[in-house]
Amino acid sequence: MKNKHEKNNISLTGEEEGQLTIDAYQTEDDIIIESTIAGVEPDDIDIDITNDSVTIRGERKRTEEVLEDSYLYQECYWGRFARVIPLPQDIDPDKAEAEFSNGILRIQLPKIAKNRARKLKVRADD
Repeated sequence: MKNKHEKNNISLTGEEEGQLTIDAYQTEDDIIIESTIAGVEPDDIDIDITNDSVTIRGERKRTEEVLEDSYLYQECYWGRFARVIPLPQDIDPDKAEAEFSNGILRIQLPKIAKNRARKLKVRADD
């Protein structure tokens, strides 16, 4: 009785993975990604950041076995999950921050300002 809207991916190892749901928005200086990841320990979340994408992986583990025919509803995804999020502009991976509170993962990605100008002082050789 899985939710018909649930999407699963096949990982590089051939295992089925659930697709993580996210909200992504931007401010003037940052791109923010938020996701509800209840039932997962922060140490079990793997985040890979490049200058133009973010990959979030993890696993939600069941604490007890339930027989398939015992379910009345089965809408929660248990098992490995992943999501690759392409970014609309380059960010600085070295300044990215992630926090996990009350089952919500929040990733803050500072944008690289391509159009920001700066004055460069020329030094004279003595």
